[in-house]
Amino acid sequence: MKYQIRASSTSNQDAVIHIKQSDIDFGTTSKTAETLPNPAELYLGAFAACMLKNVERFSGMMKFSYTKATVEVNATRLENPPRMDSIIYNLTIYSNDKKLNTDLLKKNIEKFGTIYNTVKLSCSISGTINTINNV
Repeated sequence: MKYQIRASSTSNQDAVIHIKQSDIDFGTTSKTAETLPNPAELYLGAFAACMLKNVERFSGMMKFSYTKATVEVNATRLENPPRMDSIIYNLTIYSNDKKLNTDLLKKNIEKFGTIYNTVKLSCSISGTINTINNV
């Protein structure tokens, strides 16, 4: 598979990533540091998106149903050289399905997630998968 995106910025303004029919604004200036995602947060967002995509993918393959999934990602950045050192995630799946095997799901995400596997080459990753019964 091959991927292609475009991004653009204007001097002293923020930037945008153009992907298919989507535009994702991100911050490159100090004036939007508190309101727009920065590149590190977009990186973590791609990691989270990979996990959620794989929950959907494996729900079909593992034959479990769920109503919602959320993931919280925390990272530690080192200064010299500047890089992500560790990522910790907490994936929560809302489901009453007894067929949901979270250990197998975690193993599959770790083995088959494209972004997950790319990230783990450069920093440590640890995390948990929890389930919450639907009301």
